[in-house]
Amino acid sequence: MGIVLDVRDLAVRFDTHGGSLRAVDGVSFRLKAGETLGLVGESGSGKSVTNLALLGLIPSPPGAIESGTVMFDGRDLLKLPTSELRKLRGNRISMIFQDPMTSLNPLLTVGRQLGEVLEVHQGMSRREASKRAAKGLGDVGIPAPEERLEAYPHELSGGMRQRVMIAMALLCDPEVLIADEPTTALDVTIQAQILELLADLQQRRGTAIIMITHDLGVVAGMADRVNVMYAGRVVESAPVRPLFRSPAHPYTRALLASIPRLAASTDEDLAAIPGSPPDLADLPPGCAFGPRCTRVRDECRAAAPPLVELDGDAARRAACIDSDVLHTESPSSAEGPR
Repeated sequence: MGIVLDVRDLAVRFDTHGGSLRAVDGVSFRLKAGETLGLVGESGSGKSVTNLALLGLIPSPPGAIESGTVMFDGRDLLKLPTSELRKLRGNRISMIFQDPMTSLNPLLTVGRQLGEVLEVHQGMSRREASKRAAKGLGDVGIPAPEERLEAYPHELSGGMRQRVMIAMALLCDPEVLIADEPTTALDVTIQAQILELLADLQQRRGTAIIMITHDLGVVAGMADRVNVMYAGRVVESAPVRPLFRSPAHPYTRALLASIPRLAASTDEDLAAIPGSPPDLADLPPGCAFGPRCTRVRDECRAAAPPLVELDGDAARRAACIDSDVLHTESPSSAEGPR
């Protein structure tokens, strides 16, 4: 499978009243055609900012892209003029945002919002766009799609609105789909339907997906590879099965250990990661996870560890200086994907 997106050393800064902070610090990854890459981590780890930067959606000020390259179809997206980026956004690269109620315009019908995408990017007439929009709603499992075109967002359920957002993102058959917490605030039944829908559409269309989530269960079921982020950096990168079965970085281990398990006894306390994520405007010296890590040593406070291969395996990397992390398989108590 060919590489459709190649991100190298991406860094994003925000200037705030409390000082300058780097929300994304040297993030690199490659995305293959038809692949799903999971981005996981606590709130504030840099997942969403990374992907907003790819599409040129970082507000400036206060934000600024300090460095990096984002290669797509032989061009660096970070160097494209705004007019060229607009031609790509929603067309060849699409994004499903977290909250469809705030992403959809409450004053326009669903049909008008879907139709605008096709009119702008595909040059369709309003009638052609309306017909194609109805088909798009049908493709994502919305019943009576022609009738739904006349509905306003507030007239639809949360699951329906999310399906509308997915339909909008897929109207132009993008090569890359960025899904930012696509199941947030949905009940578990609707969550399962949305994820099944995304998997089915990906299989039929060959779309590459970046799945941003804090839900490790979603990652286990959807992703081919996983990047674990902490304080704006990727601290571990691995195929999904090895990551769940033998997590390397202490932060990844802590995340997996905090997953509730059906086999746990009723009086067993949930595992928790001590402390809180660091203030990005005042990061601790060395490894940002050091103050919360149970394996921290003096060397960890000297410098932030780079992302290095585990036992010479180029597919697995971790940012840790602990030799046990770099050379020892440590089975996880969490059940990995089957």
